[in-house]
Amino acid sequence: MGRLEHRQQQKRFTAFRKWCKSRKLLKKLLFGIIGAVICGLLVVNMLIASSDVSKLEEPEPRPTFIYDQNGEVASKISNSNIEGVHIEQIPKELIEAVISTEDQQFYKHSGINYFGIARALTQNLLKGEVVAGGSTITQQLSKNVFLTQERTYTRKFKEVILTKKIERDYSKNEIMERYLNQIYFGEGAWGVQRAAQVYFGKDVSELTLNESATLAGIIKAPTHFSPYKSMEKSVKRRNIVLSLMKSEGYITQTDFDQAIEQKIVLTDNTNVDYKGKYPYYVDHIIDEAVKKYHLTKNEVLSGGLHIYTELNPVLQDAIEEVYQDENNFPASKPDQLIQSGSIFLNPKTGGISALVGGRGEYTYGRFNNATQLIRQPGSTLKPIAVYTPALEQGYEISDMLADEPININGYTPRNYDRQYRGQVTMYDALVNSYNIPPVWLLHKIGIENGVRSVERFGIPLEKNDQNLGLALGGLQQGTSPLLMAQAFSAFPNDGLMMEAHAITEIKDSEGKVIGKWSEKSIQVTEPKIAQKITFMLKGAVEQGTAKRAQISGLEVAGKTGTTQLPFSGSDGSKDHWFIGYTPDIVGAIWLGYDKTDTEHYLTSTSSFTAPSIFQQILSKSMSELPTKEFSMPLIEKQKKELEKKKEQRKEKEKMKDKEKKKEKGIEKEKREQEKEKREQEKEKKKREKEKEKEKEGGNS
Repeated sequence: MGRLEHRQQQKRFTAFRKWCKSRKLLKKLLFGIIGAVICGLLVVNMLIASSDVSKLEEPEPRPTFIYDQNGEVASKISNSNIEGVHIEQIPKELIEAVISTEDQQFYKHSGINYFGIARALTQNLLKGEVVAGGSTITQQLSKNVFLTQERTYTRKFKEVILTKKIERDYSKNEIMERYLNQIYFGEGAWGVQRAAQVYFGKDVSELTLNESATLAGIIKAPTHFSPYKSMEKSVKRRNIVLSLMKSEGYITQTDFDQAIEQKIVLTDNTNVDYKGKYPYYVDHIIDEAVKKYHLTKNEVLSGGLHIYTELNPVLQDAIEEVYQDENNFPASKPDQLIQSGSIFLNPKTGGISALVGGRGEYTYGRFNNATQLIRQPGSTLKPIAVYTPALEQGYEISDMLADEPININGYTPRNYDRQYRGQVTMYDALVNSYNIPPVWLLHKIGIENGVRSVERFGIPLEKNDQNLGLALGGLQQGTSPLLMAQAFSAFPNDGLMMEAHAITEIKDSEGKVIGKWSEKSIQVTEPKIAQKITFMLKGAVEQGTAKRAQISGLEVAGKTGTTQLPFSGSDGSKDHWFIGYTPDIVGAIWLGYDKTDTEHYLTSTSSFTAPSIFQQILSKSMSELPTKEFSMPLIEKQKKELEKKKEQRKEKEKMKDKEKKKEKGIEKEKREQEKEKREQEKEKKKREKEKEKEKEGGNS
């Protein structure tokens, strides 16, 4: 019994020792976790304390200077039209409207809405990427002033640190004041004071509840909810803001009912002075600086930067002069202007030399038809989708292609002139923009080769684009003048396509380089193939569909494109394109209505419009185009072969003419013989009648 008790005591003691050890381990683990948390908090607090948010104190934004390719100042941009106001001048209703829509817990949290972040984090985890933010007004302020718009967890962490610093250094009213003084309200209006003037023509202190709710509603998406863009959307958004204000207890049911019945009455003076010259080019620079160099719009507009670009002032002045003269464009309908966009690149560098993104009065942030437009490119895609891959597979510019009625799995293309020639050379097919030969040829080489070629030239396609309609540029969505100009730039550059860009270098206000262009290029086809395409496209300008692009003393190559109307019963077109180039410059021109319908469409083909615009722009820029002729040393043999086939074709035509003449001569001789025979028969009958009469007379 004693031994048994002793063993039990030993077991209890061993268990006790193990329990003590596990408690010590748990204590160590607990202390470790507490220590890590304390260290983490200390690090976070040190980061918060060391963060610099003094930029919020800068009363006046510094202008950014834009330099052209010669290093000369071409434009100065600034959002210094911000007119800062004290929070006492801002109506209580406007502040309450902003809080109701943007951050309902603004006066209760310390900069971070943890419930909102948890909700956003859940959404992000479910989506597998950062798609939601849960930002407070203070976070929005820190993001707009100090950070880029990228959606990453690193950027979010920086945002939290800066937000906590702002909350420590500034009161809630000071934060709200700075937020409302720098936020963008659309239509070129930065800050509430400018917004009040732009939309309602009054001082911010005079805004009504209706007007305050309207401005608060615009913040979420200024372009989408601007009453100048869409009154219907703006009214709906205002009503949501008023409803939220009522739910938050800021206004009564009576206030809500009265405000919701009121109309949004805009001021007649909607123009905001844009301080920069060449506004469309500057717009693209801002966009490129934000997307490629990860700057904020605020930094670009008021960071005192020095941005060096590929802008050619001679070419830019020429393009703007042409676009200011309405006689250079087809007549528009009274209620809608025919729009257009043009962009010119240096094929050897990819530098954007000039661009204009639209016609009519310019407003800040306006849609840029030169860079943002997505439309079907029509026949301008033929050299890229069909003829380049066909040449790569061994076809020649002198080869004969089918030009006869075809039906490929129900697809029956037709030539624009409704005529068929039996067979034509590849050269003639491209020069005259026949439709049947490229469709027939794409079917022969395989659609997949056409798709790969288009994508290699930097033009994205959708799954639905992988059909024979690709040969005629009939894409599901389409592409932009910028991408078409970039694609065609490979042809005068021996198959090497440089990435299009406007910015070459960015320096901060102290002269430190913060961004620099890094050359990006791709050999999309062989030099020999590029020269063959250039030779054919030169023919399109000299004797084909693009004759109006001819410039005396300068060789020009190019391709027109016309797209069909989305409805039947009208003889016209939706889009006009011309992509043209010289050895020194490549340009893409587009024309069309923003909204095409039975009342608004182009009544001619692209041959009459876009090439002549290209011609006028370059005619005014001859000093910038030193190389007058294309160099095509690799295709002398093919050119001779084509000339030989042309001569053979002429000889055949002559022989046919001779045969026709001979046949006509034989036919004529036959007709004359038959006529003579008829005359003889007639004469014989006449004599017989006369004999009969004489006989009868003798008998009597």
